[in-house]
Amino acid sequence: MILAGSIVGSGELIATTRTGAEANFSFLWLILLGCIVKVFTQIELARYAISSGKTTLVMLNDVPGPKVRGGNLIIWFWFLMFVATLAQQGGIVGGVGQALAISAPLTEQGKSYNEALDNKVNLQVSKNLLAAYEAERLESTPEKTAAIKQKIAELEKVVADQKAEAKSNDPVVWATILTIVACILLVWGNFNFIEKFCMFLVCAFTLVTIFNLIALQAKAEWAVTMKEFIGGMSFGMPEVSDAEKAAGKSPLGTALATFGIIGVGASELIAYPYWCLEKGYGKYIGPHENTDTWLGRAKGWMKVMQFDAWGSMIVYTFCTLAFYLLGAAILGRTGMVPEGSEMIRTLSVMYEPVFGKSAQSIFLIGAFAVLFSTFYVAIAAQSRLFVDVTSLLGFQKLPDEATRYRRIKVCNVVFALVSLLFFIFVSKPVLLVLISGVMQSLMLPLLGGSVLYFRYKKTDRRLLPGRIWDTMLWVSFLCFAVVGTYLLSDKLTKFFAG
Repeated sequence: MILAGSIVGSGELIATTRTGAEANFSFLWLILLGCIVKVFTQIELARYAISSGKTTLVMLNDVPGPKVRGGNLIIWFWFLMFVATLAQQGGIVGGVGQALAISAPLTEQGKSYNEALDNKVNLQVSKNLLAAYEAERLESTPEKTAAIKQKIAELEKVVADQKAEAKSNDPVVWATILTIVACILLVWGNFNFIEKFCMFLVCAFTLVTIFNLIALQAKAEWAVTMKEFIGGMSFGMPEVSDAEKAAGKSPLGTALATFGIIGVGASELIAYPYWCLEKGYGKYIGPHENTDTWLGRAKGWMKVMQFDAWGSMIVYTFCTLAFYLLGAAILGRTGMVPEGSEMIRTLSVMYEPVFGKSAQSIFLIGAFAVLFSTFYVAIAAQSRLFVDVTSLLGFQKLPDEATRYRRIKVCNVVFALVSLLFFIFVSKPVLLVLISGVMQSLMLPLLGGSVLYFRYKKTDRRLLPGRIWDTMLWVSFLCFAVVGTYLLSDKLTKFFAG
């Protein structure tokens, strides 16, 4: 549940819905692949970790290659990804701040800004809905068309008469309050608390999302048709017009960045063995021995770990697909793309066909649950990684357990505050999340290659998987390599062209 709590978050709520909004149903196959293919790498990393007792970064540093100050190239690239991940956490806490600023504005300026922005977004939604009716992307009747035209006329008058409101600072204030709350929980909380807290939030959010998608099928104009579903699974690519390209729309680029953070993203792949060790799997197995007793314990806890990994995969895959389908069915059909200060309002549109006027309130509760749990768990994971790598690279001596946990608590506070600063100075949650997605996608080939090295050179041969599993490890690595290579060449091309 900790894994699901950290995964079902910004990748699903922000990046996945953005992909659905840009690509419609075309990339359903890529989203599903991104959720499933990484589990094999995840389990293989955990297999070596809990059988050897080594943490992820220590394992990765064992991969052959040139080293700088004791760390190989994988470790130093992780540092770059680490910074991008903190930026992603800034986007997440900013999204929570936006949600609370809408549902509970702190100032009169915030209330006025909310009202002005609500009217603006509602007008845009109505115009996009009318365009979808006229283009026959949605079923309509003369009565529906007349009603939406009347609503547009009324909203245009309201927006024209409304004074332009200065941007409110309420999202920043709420983000700051939540960051302080997270710091207190991280310093005070322990592993069991994290597990229970995330279980509650993830379950609540999952139920709301699933109900929304199922109920949407009763709405004829919004329901996902079998033709659309099959088309989304046919390995196709969305069509992008010249005007959309000129406007910077890139569904493939967005989808591949999303690939890096949906399911078990690179940061979760690296963090997962830490949770396995801290949960006690490695401790229960004990130090490596060439005995049947040790082998029996190891195989038993491997089964527990695999049940854990596949169970969490079912949770986050279902949630990810639900969000993608909601994004494609509603945002894609109406031409709404979540971004900037309007991100949360735009995303709440996905709930309006089912929940009507209550949609925004219901969505805000779900957004808070999933984003705050992700922020909370991700900061806890990043702190453990940072303490580990500073010792690994010789910046400080290897600490005992008590000292290690004190350092982790300090890092929890520091990294939470740094993430908040990212949001304050770069107030674009979607951009912050997608930047991290690109870095994690580039990290995936390095992790896939490392796992193959562990499989053939390091793992106890008595614990090795079968040929089918080996095949899937290679498939996983090849998928990572294709995504990483495309993103790297795309970014380099744009850099030198610009």
